[in-house]
Amino acid sequence: QVQLVESGGGLVQGGGSLRLSCVAPGTILSISTMGWYRQAPGKQRDLVATITAGGTTNYADSVKGRFTISRDRAKSTVYLQMNSLKPEDTAVYYCNARFLSNNYWGQGTQVTVSS
Repeated sequence: QVQLVESGGGLVQGGGSLRLSCVAPGTILSISTMGWYRQAPGKQRDLVATITAGGTTNYADSVKGRFTISRDRAKSTVYLQMNSLKPEDTAVYYCNARFLSNNYWGQGTQVTVSS
């Protein structure tokens, strides 16, 4: 069983910043498309950002210019740097690893942005 472990969530004022981390097994990190998704109460889980094994990134329109996804192979970690946070960014954020037909999720970390 592949384990993804997220950290870095918390409570922050609007306009502030947080950095989320997701530790994954090294082999998984190297071959997978890694991503961050979020789910607000009563809503579906939505894509926030992804980074392919080759380093290509993709972002939801709502976070472009504010969020940055990156990967540190030496630390087996994927990061989501979140700047200029808004109350509408409040959600549980999930780390995801996807390769071939395999799809793995972390347990989620809560991000709450106050107005």
